[in-house]
Amino acid sequence: MSEEIRNQEAAENNESVEAVDSAASNQEEIASQDALEQIISLKKGDTVKGTIVKIEDNQAYVSIGYKYDGVIPIRELSSVQLDNAASAVEVGQEVECKVVSINDNKESLVLSKRAVDSEKSWDDLEKYYNSQESFEVTVADVVKGGLVADVGARGFIPASMVERHFVEDFSDYKGRTLRVKVKELDRENGKVILSAKEVLEEEFEANKQRIMAELTEGEIIEGTVQRLTQFGAFVDVGGVDGLVHVSEIAWSHVDKPSDVISEGDKVRVKVLKVDPEKGKISLSIKAATPGPWDTASDKIHIGDVVTGEVKRLVNFGAFVELFPGVEGLVHISQISHKHIGTPHEVLKEGQEVQVKVLDFNPSEKRVSLSIKETEEAPAPAAKPERSRDRAPKEVLDNPNVSLSNQGLSFTLAERFGDKLDKFKGK
Repeated sequence: MSEEIRNQEAAENNESVEAVDSAASNQEEIASQDALEQIISLKKGDTVKGTIVKIEDNQAYVSIGYKYDGVIPIRELSSVQLDNAASAVEVGQEVECKVVSINDNKESLVLSKRAVDSEKSWDDLEKYYNSQESFEVTVADVVKGGLVADVGARGFIPASMVERHFVEDFSDYKGRTLRVKVKELDRENGKVILSAKEVLEEEFEANKQRIMAELTEGEIIEGTVQRLTQFGAFVDVGGVDGLVHVSEIAWSHVDKPSDVISEGDKVRVKVLKVDPEKGKISLSIKAATPGPWDTASDKIHIGDVVTGEVKRLVNFGAFVELFPGVEGLVHISQISHKHIGTPHEVLKEGQEVQVKVLDFNPSEKRVSLSIKETEEAPAPAAKPERSRDRAPKEVLDNPNVSLSNQGLSFTLAERFGDKLDKFKGK
C-alpha cells in the first residue's frame, strides 16, 4: 500500500474520532444545560430527591446536584421530636424532600423530609384504618400519657392501648418496635391514634383458641402461677390462663391462696374443664397430687390415739383434722363423759385434742373418733347416808331393822306383822 493511501486512511480515522468526541461533548453540554435549567427553575415547595452526605447533631446535608448542598434541620427530619439527626437518617441514604426556602446570596437551601413523608403517610394511614391491618412502628418518644411513634405523621399510643396489662413505667419503651392498628384518624387536625393492645388481644385470643383445642380434660400439665386473687389462682398453661379455684389448691382447707402459693411458682395442674365458647379453663392443683385419703390407711388404725385439731363445730359434733385433708367426726355423745347440749360448751375451733379412732372407712372417707375414750371416766357420785341420830326411835330400838348405806329397809312382816296375823285365820 502506498504512503499516500495510508495517510488518507489515517486522516479519515481522526475525523471519525473527532466526530464521536464532539457528539459526546454536545450531549454533556445538553445534559448540563438541562440540569442548569432545572436548578434555575427550583423554587419553594418543589419536591427533590437526593442523598444524605453529612450528618450533624441538629441537621443533615443532602446532595441534590445543586451548586451547594441542601440542609434538613432536625425539626424537618421527622414529625416527632428527635434527640439528634442521626436517629432519623444515615449517610448514603436516599431521601425525598420538599424545598422550604432558597437563598443563593447566603448559599442556603433548606429542605424538609417531614413534609414529604407526611403527605405520603396519610394515604397509607387511611388504608390501614379502613382495612384494620396491623403494621410495625418504632417508639420515638415516651410522653405523659403514652408513647409517640413516627408514622409520617405524629402517631400517639395512649398508655391504656400499649399492653394487655397495666404498665406503670414506660421509660424503657423508647426504641422498641410495636405492631399497631390505627384506631382514630383525623387528617384535617393531624390526629393519629394507634393501638398495640388490640393487636395483642387478637394474637392472645387466637393462641388461646389453639391451646384450648389441644387441651384434654383430665390430663395433667405444668403451669406457672400468674395472679392470685381471694377466690383462686390464675395459672399460665402455655400462654393461656386457667383458674384454680381456692377449693382446688390443696387437699386441706385454704383461707387465702397466698398462704399456699406465690406468683411465679411452677405447679402441676389437672385440667378439670375446658369451655371454648366462654373461653374458660378450670384447673386443679390438688387433683394433680395424691389425695390424703390415698395414703391415710398407712397412718390411721382403729384403736389408735392421735392428736388432732378441731376444725369445725356443728350441733351434732366436732370435725377434727388428723392430717392435712383428713378429718374425722367426734359425735356429740363421744365428746365428754358428762351430758352437754352443744359441742361449743367444751370445745372451740383451732383447739388441739386427743382422739381415739373408733372406726375407719377410707373408701367412704369416714373416720369415727372419740374424745371421751381418751379420758378416764369419773367415779360415780356416792349417795349421802342418813345419820343414825336422825332415825326414828322405834327403828333404832328394833333389832329386826337392817341399816345399810342404801338407807333403811324393812320387811313387810316387820312393818305390818301384827296386822297381818288378823287375816291368817280367815
